Amino acid sequence: MKKRYLLTPGPTSVPPEVLQAGSRPMIHHRAPEYEPLFTRTNEGLQYVFQTTKPVVSFASSGTGAMEAAVVSILSPGDKALTVEGGKFGERWTEIAQAYGANAIPVQMEWGHAIKPERIEKLLREHPDVKAVFITHCETSTGVLTDIKNIGQVVASSDAVLVVDAISSLGAEMLYSDEWKLDIVVSGSQKALMMPPGMAFASISTKARTLLQSSKCSKYYFSLSKYLKNLEKNTTPFTPAVSLTLALDQALELIRKEGLEQIWARHERLARAIRSGIHALGLELFAKDRANVVTAVKVPEGIDGAKIPKIMRDDYGITIAGGQAKLKGKIFRIAALGYADTFDVTTVLSALELTLKRLGHPVKLGSGLKAALEVFETS
Repeated sequence: MKKRYLLTPGPTSVPPEVLQAGSRPMIHHRAPEYEPLFTRTNEGLQYVFQTTKPVVSFASSGTGAMEAAVVSILSPGDKALTVEGGKFGERWTEIAQAYGANAIPVQMEWGHAIKPERIEKLLREHPDVKAVFITHCETSTGVLTDIKNIGQVVASSDAVLVVDAISSLGAEMLYSDEWKLDIVVSGSQKALMMPPGMAFASISTKARTLLQSSKCSKYYFSLSKYLKNLEKNTTPFTPAVSLTLALDQALELIRKEGLEQIWARHERLARAIRSGIHALGLELFAKDRANVVTAVKVPEGIDGAKIPKIMRDDYGITIAGGQAKLKGKIFRIAALGYADTFDVTTVLSALELTLKRLGHPVKLGSGLKAALEVFETS
């Protein structure tokens, strides 16, 4: 028998209570018994998003919510800044271009986050930009972006700020209203501790003004349709009922722990991972580091593809390799969502064994010891 551990930036492990809730008998989404469930989950999502504005839900992956944001506020030919600091930042450009928008890619060196000053300069150079699309946590690189201060910059312009918080929501500090974030999108299979299949979007008053003028073709992913139905406490299309039952339970667990405590837990787990990585003589990839996921450079002379393979096949621990141009050059460890102290100690122990097998000089227990020292003092 081999016990399995999931330490990727999504999907993540799901608490037993959430799995059990999702396996309850089916209910009809137009029946009266669904309404209080839908109300509770909407209010719970507002808590996680830290907003008083509406949050809509889709039966899709997080990319569906990204597409909904693009097609609901832009028209063909509209200018949009799309910040590309990794694979998922590039997705904003690809979606915008697919619908005929005039996407202006803002390319960053992978591993670095864009600074608010650069966004401010770009908005001065392109005063007719309708929207700025940005990624809060770029999971392909382990980078966290300063959306708090970028929110202030964009708020002083006519543009709206659209944030991909698919992996960061519920793991990194995020205040949608206070930080003036116009549309924030997320997905179920990350820090919300659920299976894949649901996506969410919060919409500010400023963003709602653009919904009326958007000329992009859309049907299912129309934010206007979801907002109109939300006012009647329903959805325009069949929701993911079983996942909504699971969401209800996940949101209850989140409320019970408290958002600030959850953010602190993720920071502590990430700090322990980074400390263990340093103790093993390895180098972190990201310069502006997220707590969601830790990206680590593959040591010189080691086949980077073998690290996640050995850990998965021989030790039952799934981590993530590098993507796109970082394939084979980094590996990524995430203690995200339903994760605690001993997920970190387990993954570091397996990493030590894996590196030793691959010929990297490792003093067994050194990474583990460094992580435990973090936990002992925090």
